[in-house]
Amino acid sequence: MKKYLAVIVLLLCTSLSAQVQFEARVSKTTLALNERLRIDFMMNVDGDNFVQPSFEGFRIIAGPSQQVSQSWVNGRSSFEKAYSYFLMPNQKGTLVIKSAAIEYNGQIYRTAPIKINVTAAQEQPRDPNDQQITTDENLYLVAEVSKDNVYVNEPTTVVYKLYFANIGISNLGEASKPKYNDFWSQNIEIKQLVAEEGLFKGQNYRYIVLKKVVLYPQKSGKLKIEPLSLTVDVELPTNRRDMFGRMLLTQTSKRVSAGSKTITVKPLPEAGKPDNFSGAVGNFDFKVTPSKNNLKNGESLDLVVSVTGKGNLKLFSLPKPEVPNALEMYDAVHSEDISTPLSGMAGKASDSYTIVPQYKGNYPVKPMQFSYFDLGSGTYKTITSPEIMINVLEGATPIDTTANENKNKIADIEHFKTIKLKTELTDIDKNDFFGSNLFLGLLFAPFLLLPLIVLFKSKKEARAGDISGNRIRMNNRLAKKYLSEAKKQIKNKELFYIALEKAMHNFLKAKLHIETSEMTKDNIQELLLSRYANQETVNEFIALTENCEVARYAPSSSVTIQQDFDKAVFIISELEKQIA
Repeated sequence: MKKYLAVIVLLLCTSLSAQVQFEARVSKTTLALNERLRIDFMMNVDGDNFVQPSFEGFRIIAGPSQQVSQSWVNGRSSFEKAYSYFLMPNQKGTLVIKSAAIEYNGQIYRTAPIKINVTAAQEQPRDPNDQQITTDENLYLVAEVSKDNVYVNEPTTVVYKLYFANIGISNLGEASKPKYNDFWSQNIEIKQLVAEEGLFKGQNYRYIVLKKVVLYPQKSGKLKIEPLSLTVDVELPTNRRDMFGRMLLTQTSKRVSAGSKTITVKPLPEAGKPDNFSGAVGNFDFKVTPSKNNLKNGESLDLVVSVTGKGNLKLFSLPKPEVPNALEMYDAVHSEDISTPLSGMAGKASDSYTIVPQYKGNYPVKPMQFSYFDLGSGTYKTITSPEIMINVLEGATPIDTTANENKNKIADIEHFKTIKLKTELTDIDKNDFFGSNLFLGLLFAPFLLLPLIVLFKSKKEARAGDISGNRIRMNNRLAKKYLSEAKKQIKNKELFYIALEKAMHNFLKAKLHIETSEMTKDNIQELLLSRYANQETVNEFIALTENCEVARYAPSSSVTIQQDFDKAVFIISELEKQIA
């Protein structure tokens, strides 16, 4: 009997447990990024120890709120208990609300996970299923585009404004940032948010400028700008008043979106496009300026190629000058002085080339051309710089290969004049050349020389490809040249200190592998000390280079000049030993 009673109790408990229902219900499974989601965790029993899910990817706007209802119908009772939340998504994509849990009669019950698809924000969403969404028309986020039909690399601007009326706002936070795919973008800093008065939809509103962005489209077609979304804490007036008659306010959080924008971008016309066009769009002036035209032996000049004006100055490359082989031109040092207001980039971009002559003579720098697309006229324009003549007054004379060839021809003629017309017979009984030591030596000589030729060629190619090493060797040669020049000019104070300063700078270029633009006092000291140079020697080096500029104009004796030269030789020698 006890066995049957136990079976009945077990079946009854199983039947009761099978009737427990615990599930999660959502107001929708697809919603926009700036919409709210309501989720209810429903149970038909009075469960204990409710454990909410983590709600990853969501922010809890309100909740949990608890509702309990119980009724009797035709002698049968029904029970329902619910925990409710209002959520706001933080990101787009497929988000999963994990299981919630309750405990009932010693057992744990869990809800099934729910997938929610979050799409892009809508400009002014309306959700009839969400009764807590405010329906006022007092808060708008707007993206104002200056031009929605432009050429490639023509600037356009986007200004984000938050309009509000008859409400209080606070705690503005970016829920999603706008994306400018296929645009070059520049944010304009707004130091302080200031509320201003303005018309919107024909009515007076207050507004705040939140963000200003200058855009340069990089390809043609219809380019989409993803929207900016904000979360805003809002204070709304109610119909209730306090005991003093003042209107009561209610606080809520609202997400607003500017909506996506589409800009139509036209390609630059192919008709009339110059071969040297590098993508410049705007209105520019082009110049090529040498620092000097007349050079003495050992001097160098800076050739500055610059473009000034208004346009996409950061988005194209400047043309490169062509110089004769007798002029050695180093890599350009690029510099920019460009501002980016709402109207677009304006200023100056330049490349500075250092040129060192090798021989005495007059050398032309060919005219250079710069082409750009003029937005005002809708046509391409080309500016041509004049030819620049560089006069090297002193130095070695280049070798005249033509004169050498003529000289060789005359020598050959003179050589053949010694051939006698009278025939002289020789003995035919002599050793055969074939098989002789000379024959074998000449036969195998090319094979013996081949490895040496291959080794020499590989070393020559490696040396030619070693740009950094060639530059270091050139700087070493320049340092020695300038020290030699300084010694020659020891009686001419100004020229002596110019040559001495250049020698020391070229020594640093060779040893530290740096450019002229990196030669600051702090950088030189840091690099030398990192290469295990002595602190005292480094200080003496820097002091001497600084003294060169002052000594050119300060009174000094021949004894002082000789001492500075000896000191430079000593410092360079010491650094050669110390630098690792």
